[in-house]
Amino acid sequence: MDIQEVIKASKDLGEWAHIATVSKSGIPYVTPVHPCWEGKVLWIMVGANSVKSKNIAHFPSVSLHWQVSQETGFDSLMIWGQAELFTDIDTKKRLWSGVFDYDLNVFAPNGPENSPETGFISVNPTKAVILKEMGIGERLVWRSE
Repeated sequence: MDIQEVIKASKDLGEWAHIATVSKSGIPYVTPVHPCWEGKVLWIMVGANSVKSKNIAHFPSVSLHWQVSQETGFDSLMIWGQAELFTDIDTKKRLWSGVFDYDLNVFAPNGPENSPETGFISVNPTKAVILKEMGIGERLVWRSE
């Protein structure tokens, strides 16, 4: 399996995933997100001071899960990777149009230049597992090189 199959699986499974981060005190947190791909990197729009953002500052390892549903034949996808928070204007401008499949202005109406409370988390995948039919059908594994 290659990264393009991972990207396709994430899109086939839907626009919503859950990201798991770990706090400075070791407490795990799981929250829903709407990640989008730019090449081989996943991007997530976040609050610059959100729990997710604070957690990856201390522990950048994360995992994402696209959940099982009857509509997708009970398939699911898990991705592990390294995350980083970006709040700089250049990154915001680049991502603001063309990367996300929704209007970022709905969540940050002042645009990339005037939304200091808005950031973006990048996730560079290191491993992915696709489980077909909850793992009963097939288990496909991808690892970065």
